[in-house]
Amino acid sequence: MEVTIATGRQRGVRLIGAAQRSAASAPSAASAPPQLALSLALPDGSSLVPVVRIGEYVRLGQVVAWSPDCEGTPLHASVSGQVSAIELRDAIGMSARMPAIVIDNDGRDERDPGLIPVADYTLRSAEELLARIEAGGIVGLGGAAFPTHLKLAPTPSTPVETLVINGVECEPGIQCDDMLMRYRAESMLFGAQVMLHIVGAGRCVIAIEADKPEAIAATRTAVKAAGDARLSVAIVPTYYPAGGERQLIEFLFGTQVPAGGLPRDVGVVCQNVGTAAAIATLIRTGEPLVSRLVTVTGLGVAFPRTLEVRLGTPLSHLIEECGGYTPDITRLIAGGMMMGVALPHDALAVAKTTHCVIAATAADLVPRGPAMPCIRCGDCAEACPSHLLPQELYRHAVEEDDAGLARFGITDCIECGCCDAVCPSQLPLVSVFGAARRQLQVNTVTTERRDLARQRFNAHTQRLAVEQAERQRRLKERRPAGRKDE
Repeated sequence: MEVTIATGRQRGVRLIGAAQRSAASAPSAASAPPQLALSLALPDGSSLVPVVRIGEYVRLGQVVAWSPDCEGTPLHASVSGQVSAIELRDAIGMSARMPAIVIDNDGRDERDPGLIPVADYTLRSAEELLARIEAGGIVGLGGAAFPTHLKLAPTPSTPVETLVINGVECEPGIQCDDMLMRYRAESMLFGAQVMLHIVGAGRCVIAIEADKPEAIAATRTAVKAAGDARLSVAIVPTYYPAGGERQLIEFLFGTQVPAGGLPRDVGVVCQNVGTAAAIATLIRTGEPLVSRLVTVTGLGVAFPRTLEVRLGTPLSHLIEECGGYTPDITRLIAGGMMMGVALPHDALAVAKTTHCVIAATAADLVPRGPAMPCIRCGDCAEACPSHLLPQELYRHAVEEDDAGLARFGITDCIECGCCDAVCPSQLPLVSVFGAARRQLQVNTVTTERRDLARQRFNAHTQRLAVEQAERQRRLKERRPAGRKDE
């Protein structure tokens, strides 16, 4: 893989030759495996709570787990069948085993009777549609899996002027969004119109990278057919990570999202093209999020494809659907070559965050040499899409200087790996920054708890002093006139 620093007003890198074997054929539905494991893990490390029991029969689309604290969305059965186990299993992106609901597929796909479409969404209020989206388990399908209903929820203080539908897949090899725009552009635009109705924005920009001519043509055709003046297509230069929300907003509108802020602070809401299509399916059929497009690529798989995959499908089943492994397989990766995570085995299951699986060989991987001292060349700062100074962040991370990390904006690091890719000293910058940010969060929480405990202690001490003074006053008032204490 060749890496060069992007030039122009965009910040990032250009990637050439990273896992470019994804097939160009239309996405097809993968067969449903005989057994699925629906992971209850949430991106923050917590987990959903099961609402079904072992031995219970479940239908396609039935809620099997939910979030009691509203930090996640409900999880639905992706097939009909019997719950055979609720147990701890390895989950993609999790360091510890997480609970999962195992369903034995009966092959009938018997739908839950409560799956009812919305006849005319324009007659429904934003609150009602948001409730439907929440109940449908819709999350951001670009990888972050943030609950869509929370992102779309109205806030009077920050009205939404523009909805951005993000079709920028900046990591080479990932094609699920590209394929969706090529073959399901109409569905994506319908979902975008539903979201426009919810947020009340006056325009919607569908952003697509310049290296996706088929997706651009199909989307433009669908926009013309929709006849909706609010819809338009914007072409984004091909560089990494052009698909980041902040980077995309800056390129499209010349506006920077403030540090620590959200896109809504500048009047913008971004949603992935897959999320828009999932909303369209929910509104039109009543079916919740039970499947998603997944790209299977890399030199280590026989026939790379993009497939419509049921949630809970083992990765081994996907590899079989693509003709199996080649003899040179070296590593299995979930995600892209820049931000993906290496997997210990292929028994892990597809989750809402799974958009790509790379069966990598040695030719797909860039070998990392031994780390050397920083030479202060500044390449990392030149490439950083978040306008940070990685060399300074690295110094403060090594020194475990929380104040320095906060001052240089560690919380704005998106861990994209651009600094890693261009560092001539081969420093493991991203892993160091990730660990430092997580430790800073822990330290911040610990400090807040300590400060709160101190405030409570001081308030308790002050209250005791006031009570003691009041007792002394009352005691003095009860003493007979002229009496003196000995």
